[in-house]
Amino acid sequence: MKKFLRYLFSIVLIALVGVGIWAFMVYCEGEEPEIILSRDIKMIGQETTFDVTCIDRKSGLRNVSVDILQDGKKHTLGSLNLPQRKINKETLTIDVFPEDLKLHDGTATIEIIVTDHSLRKNTRAVTFEVVIDTIPPRISPVSFSNYINPGGSCVIVYNLSESVPLSGVQVDNDFFPSYPETTAGGMRHISYFAIPMDAAKKTSKISILAEDNAGNISLCPVSFHIRNKNFRRDRMNISQHFLEMKMPEFQHRCKDLRGTTLIEAFSRINREMRANNLKTIEKICKDARPEQFWEGTFLRMKNAATMATFGDRRTYYHDGREISKSVHMGVDLASTRNAPVEASNGGVVAFTEYLGIYGNTIIIDHGMGIFSLYGHLSSVNVDKGQAVGKGVVIGRTGNTGMAGGDHLHFSMIVGGKFVNPVEWWDPHWIKDNITRKLVSSEAK
Repeated sequence: MKKFLRYLFSIVLIALVGVGIWAFMVYCEGEEPEIILSRDIKMIGQETTFDVTCIDRKSGLRNVSVDILQDGKKHTLGSLNLPQRKINKETLTIDVFPEDLKLHDGTATIEIIVTDHSLRKNTRAVTFEVVIDTIPPRISPVSFSNYINPGGSCVIVYNLSESVPLSGVQVDNDFFPSYPETTAGGMRHISYFAIPMDAAKKTSKISILAEDNAGNISLCPVSFHIRNKNFRRDRMNISQHFLEMKMPEFQHRCKDLRGTTLIEAFSRINREMRANNLKTIEKICKDARPEQFWEGTFLRMKNAATMATFGDRRTYYHDGREISKSVHMGVDLASTRNAPVEASNGGVVAFTEYLGIYGNTIIIDHGMGIFSLYGHLSSVNVDKGQAVGKGVVIGRTGNTGMAGGDHLHFSMIVGGKFVNPVEWWDPHWIKDNITRKLVSSEAK
């Protein structure tokens, strides 16, 4: 019996020791909480937002406090009290409004303190210095005459009171970045931007935007006058011969089109593939080189007749029935079969691949957001990354992609948006709308 009692006592003792060790590890653990910031906070502007994520994987979070200190005064930005245990993760969104807190421009300190539910009250404290800057950048336009065509291009030149990470022109919902350039008069910003084709029919908003390192944003409205312009409407009959000739090319390249009828394939190509091609082009043309490679008027293909113009509203019919619609985003030029295609101006080749409706395509980066596109080519003579001069033969015309005959589809693109190439072929337009602005701003 005594032996049994000793055995039972040993088991109970071991259990109590185990429970004690467990309780000690749970309630007296010594691991500090973690603090994770959503981003690196170095500057506080007129309105600054960031997230503070606190983690304690063992006993859970007890208290969180986020404060800002300046001139010996402490201001609470956010706090949490969590009386219940086992809340292991919480995120606080911190909004800082220096004006409301009576903070002045200069240095301040942010302090984050997190305590857990351990009996030891493990605490993690993080402090870091920030610079409060509530003065937004000052925008000073140095070019003012802005007469713009729907679907056309424009350039704005302006100065800023400070170096900023982001500036450019906002046209409705589209943003066109600026490119800084050093001149004898100092640093200026040049932003080329595109005007929507329907701009004359709606109230477009155009503003210069600048955002500094503290997140302060300045907007400066741009005065402009948009001329009236009407775009052509074309009724295009799609023959059975065209469908039988061209649709197999796309069905072979695109698995999703296999098994569809010729009419279904055409409609999907004209709707879905065209939209995807435009997204690809916009993405390519958003990655622009900051320096200007082009000079003077852009070249139009020699001895070529205009077969279709920019902005043509096309409605496609087959056997008298409407099957699709599109807007033509360039100019179609036809010469002799396999005619040489020249680079319209100096630049760097940004793309040389097969691109859906455009077939074999070359895109040239002319710098500062300006690109030219050459589609339906039968052959390509240049490589991606190659520098080309104005007038250099880069390929030959053809009928690849959605082309019914041998021709060149030529497009101009500004900031990822298609614009009317006719302007860039016109030396008077270049002089009045670009060169004059750039030259006059150099002296200011």
